[in-house]
Amino acid sequence: MSPSAPCSTRQRPAEAVDATAFKDLFRRHPAGVAIVTLEGPDGPVGFTATSVISVSAEPAYLAFSIAQASSSYGALATASSAVVSFLAQDQAELSVRFATSGIDRFADQHVAYLPTGEPRLADVDSWARIELTERVTAGSSLLVVGRVTDLVDDGAADPGAPARLVYVDRTYHRADAASQIAP
Repeated sequence: MSPSAPCSTRQRPAEAVDATAFKDLFRRHPAGVAIVTLEGPDGPVGFTATSVISVSAEPAYLAFSIAQASSSYGALATASSAVVSFLAQDQAELSVRFATSGIDRFADQHVAYLPTGEPRLADVDSWARIELTERVTAGSSLLVVGRVTDLVDDGAADPGAPARLVYVDRTYHRADAASQIAP
């Protein structure tokens, strides 16, 4: 098909994709690890997210998803803002804590509150405050889009800063200069 040829508008019926095969596909797709925190009606709320993506640079927007079955879903569905903290390679235990159900995820954590009221994990050097602008129901999840209003990336200028934490095939890894592949 040539670049100027029109796209076909014929619709084919959607076929169900096997959920296990779909999950297995994405388990082998590396993802950066972040923690989303916000102020809920009963105090701070937070969860681990490996679905954070950059959506736009000008203006800056990011997005992530959360399962509707998550204990954090209710607070996130009504919040107006949140903080997304990007984890370093030595913060896998923090990721596990915020992915664990039925515990006080903020217990024994250093939390700083931004002037705008959102809780921020004080031991995380890279984070972005976002104003939540869109929520889209997508299957059993909620896709959340946020406009970045403030960010800190203390490791950006430090070549000795820890590498980012990455999750792939149900295990944690690090993304650093040693893992670089030259083309």
